Amino acid sequence: MTQPTPDKNSTQRLAALQHRDFFLIWIGYLISSTGTQMQFIAVNWHIFDLLRGETYTLQLFGREFALNASALGLGSIGLVRVIPIVLFALLGGLLADARDRRKLLLWVQVASTIIAGLLAVLTLTDHITILMIYLLTGAGAAASAMEQPARQSIVPNLVPRHHLTNAISLNTLMNFLATVIGPMLSGVLVGAFDVGIVYAINAISFVAVIISLLLMEYRGQAAAPEASGLGWGALVEGLRFTFGSRIIRSTMLLDFFATFFSSARTMLPIVAENVLGVGVQGYGLLSTAQPIGALIAGTVMAWREDVKRQGVVLLASVAIYGAATALFGVSTWFILSYILFALTGAGDTVSTVIRGTLRQVLTPDRLRGRMVSVNMVFFMGGPQLGELEAGLVAAVWGAPLAIVSGGIATVLLTAWIAWSYPSLRNFTREQMIAAEGLG
Repeated sequence: MTQPTPDKNSTQRLAALQHRDFFLIWIGYLISSTGTQMQFIAVNWHIFDLLRGETYTLQLFGREFALNASALGLGSIGLVRVIPIVLFALLGGLLADARDRRKLLLWVQVASTIIAGLLAVLTLTDHITILMIYLLTGAGAAASAMEQPARQSIVPNLVPRHHLTNAISLNTLMNFLATVIGPMLSGVLVGAFDVGIVYAINAISFVAVIISLLLMEYRGQAAAPEASGLGWGALVEGLRFTFGSRIIRSTMLLDFFATFFSSARTMLPIVAENVLGVGVQGYGLLSTAQPIGALIAGTVMAWREDVKRQGVVLLASVAIYGAATALFGVSTWFILSYILFALTGAGDTVSTVIRGTLRQVLTPDRLRGRMVSVNMVFFMGGPQLGELEAGLVAAVWGAPLAIVSGGIATVLLTAWIAWSYPSLRNFTREQMIAAEGLG
């Protein structure tokens, strides 16, 4: 059955949801992403709780440093997540171009269900350890690294090109809806029940995506059959294209710097408990601030036609993200902290929509999976390495300094990117339309 193709000049809002397959996958991932966000919050609190009050001693240059075990443990979870991303992201990109993307997504969802289920069973039976949390978190990150290239690359196959910006805006909106609902539910459930309940809910949530993928009418072929051998040549082709485009390369650098230095989210348990004094319920509530800011910005992006001066808006939104992070680090008032953390979400969402649309439009379909996989190393590796960096700084000098210094670094590096890449700074809506026409 052919999906409806609305008139290209249509000004209907939320237009991408008119397309049945996109609507199905959007709903499925909304449920699944909510479960994933619930687990993200639960894992961070679980590690913080298991290591609460412990300290490690480090001898360095004849001096003795007392390290906060909780901060170090939370920072280490970033390293646990980034290693599988580096190892599996490029393979995921090759598979996304050389194999049926829908089938690939189905298999990854089954694997993710098993991983979350194991974490739930081990926790509920009291056999869980810090090492097991790290191992299963790493396995989940590997599954996500395999999934993301196919998940992002399949979207242009489900909607017309003139609805692609709207589809990406809606996907961003969906992600942040999940990060509003998920942390709120997680904070309540972790405070009232065993944390393993949250892990079990996440395992069940993956079933929604499996059902939506099975119900889709889209049955695509490999986008790049010549890459079916998954050889070195196919990988090099994707790397050459991605790094050869100055605009795509500059957005990836912007991604990496911002997420590496402004990774305040991992430090939230410490901020909630030790700085703001609001406990686990307050931690769950504070975790909703960033996605609520993102939700507001995402809604505006989804309901408007387009952004005219896309390069300027992209750079400004990342600068706002960094500045709000720095101010969040010095705040000791819950309401102010909530507002500032919400502002980081708004800035991140605007930049995410523009970056995502720009990359998808400028990349041929046969290279899209490989482009996404290279970008994944930056946009997923950045925050995970940033969590490690923030954890190390916080373990020695405290969480506030780690957050403030990261925010300031983000603003400075954004200014450097703006100066070094005038093609990004001057990128406009007209250039985007011209690129769409060429596609």
